[in-house]
Amino acid sequence: MTAFDFHGPGLTEEQRRRIEELASTLNAEQALWLSGYFAGVDHRLRQEASLGEAPLLGGQRSGAEAAEAGPRTVTILYGTETGNSAELASALGTALKDLGLAASVVDMANYKTRQLKNEHDVLIVTSTHGEGDPPATALDFFEYVEGGKAPSLSGIRYAVLALGDSTYEQYCEAGKRLDRRLAELGASRVAERVDCDVDFEDAAAEWIQTVASKLNESNSGGTSGRAAAAVAPQRDTSADLIDQRHPFQASVIDNFVLTGRGSSKETRHIEMSIEGSGLSFEPGDALGIIPRNDPKLVEGLIETLHISPDAELSVGGKTMTFGRALSEEYEIMSGTTRFINQWAELTGAEDLIALRGKDCAEARNAFLYDNHIVDIVRRYPAGDCDPETFVAGLRTMRPRLYSVASSPSFAPDEVHLTVATVRFELNGAARSGVATGYLADQCGPNATVPVYIQPNPRFRLPADNAPVLMIGAGTGVAPYRAFLQEREARGAPGRSWLIFGDRNFHTDFLYQTEWQQWLKDELLTRMDVAFSRDGQTKRYVQHRLAERGKDVFGWLEEGASLYVCGGRELAPAIHSTLSDILKQEGGYSEVQAAEYLGEMQRNRRYQVDVY
Repeated sequence: MTAFDFHGPGLTEEQRRRIEELASTLNAEQALWLSGYFAGVDHRLRQEASLGEAPLLGGQRSGAEAAEAGPRTVTILYGTETGNSAELASALGTALKDLGLAASVVDMANYKTRQLKNEHDVLIVTSTHGEGDPPATALDFFEYVEGGKAPSLSGIRYAVLALGDSTYEQYCEAGKRLDRRLAELGASRVAERVDCDVDFEDAAAEWIQTVASKLNESNSGGTSGRAAAAVAPQRDTSADLIDQRHPFQASVIDNFVLTGRGSSKETRHIEMSIEGSGLSFEPGDALGIIPRNDPKLVEGLIETLHISPDAELSVGGKTMTFGRALSEEYEIMSGTTRFINQWAELTGAEDLIALRGKDCAEARNAFLYDNHIVDIVRRYPAGDCDPETFVAGLRTMRPRLYSVASSPSFAPDEVHLTVATVRFELNGAARSGVATGYLADQCGPNATVPVYIQPNPRFRLPADNAPVLMIGAGTGVAPYRAFLQEREARGAPGRSWLIFGDRNFHTDFLYQTEWQQWLKDELLTRMDVAFSRDGQTKRYVQHRLAERGKDVFGWLEEGASLYVCGGRELAPAIHSTLSDILKQEGGYSEVQAAEYLGEMQRNRRYQVDVY
């Protein structure tokens, strides 16, 4: 039987045909996401069916009452931005099912929050964005759980796996928030929360094993003969898999500065070939880049440490030189709390020791803002330091995600990016962003770049005849270029309106000639711009949106899908402006405007992609 040769229970021929058509277009990550989605659908249908035709007074059963009615079930909820939480949630679900436990894996974005009080065991895997924020797709779940409408969760058991980045002071805060709140609501812990840094694999595997063992023991009354020893997440090591651990080496076709002469910033257009990779993507998806550190920074750090670049060490079970490890495997620019703690131990420097501890967060952050790792090592030498000791204080290299600025229907076997290069001076030396500097300075034509596709199913075009209103600032315009390329290739008749903002008209009007051509061809129905530094008063896209309030309201009433892409601060500004437009043009109250926008979000007519 092949992967698509099946006859599921009660499936009609039409249902089977549609499933086969969909399955044939999926890559591995998309299939993983859909498996969680349909597990959630199954879980919801089973719970609704379990309520019967005459639910109890008050609507639904509590977790304790439901537990008495039959075997305990397990719901695994995940909140993710880069896919790591989804992957770990799936691994946990597989581990539990292998032990004979019923487990559903559900994206928080798809979870019906009213079902929470009916759960038995709730296992949560969530990442943290920036300084303590939940993933964008999990905001509704967090708002419900932390709000006044959250129910008592007495009788429900839970455990939390928190993913984060120790660069930030509010490390793993999203997971910590849920851990605290579920306890406040009366739920009891199956296992203690585990906080994972960017190199999360080992800690996450241990948490999965612990949770699976405890659930297996408690749910079987300690009589199950099945062991939970081999429940760590298993990586697919097949040659065909392309992800952040097994990237494809894409060849650079072109790489040039997009901004004009005299611009206050450098924005680049980069084209890469993915021919022969088998990678597929849709407009709205992101490209993951595995960067390499600046060779000059590597050289300077090695020289300061007085360690031979040819000295060998083991990294993830592989033996490599110290020079290669610093170039490819570790983050060596920005310091972290972990590095401060480790370097203070090695050097005994009183200045560093004084920065340790939670009470010193503000001073430590200010110090790390003013000093990179190389600055710290130069100022506080450690004497003899071997390679293994030094890298123990570093984080592993993280991939960076960039919205794809092209459509595969328009440019087959290619992927285009719009990248703002980060450049600055610190302590008398020129510095650049790890990934943006890598792309700008090390990735000329014919260079190869390790890449993978990160699907973004929550930033998708609607039906071809539906109108779209696209709001973007700076490089946030990238996915809209892909949208219009796709609509042009498909001959889509739907209207489109772009509101774009940047600094200066003459130097920062990204892809100006392309927008003008699409306007001429009437593929782009309308375009409004806001250049913040051209006038005496700064005007941003939210101001232009407000000025066009009447027309914006008209488009929304006619069923337009609305998109927001740009820096993370853009989303709340646009949301507030939209609420004001609904109140002014539609006569809505504050509550009604919130419900209107909430309904748009639930129907995927209001989609946000921020960074």
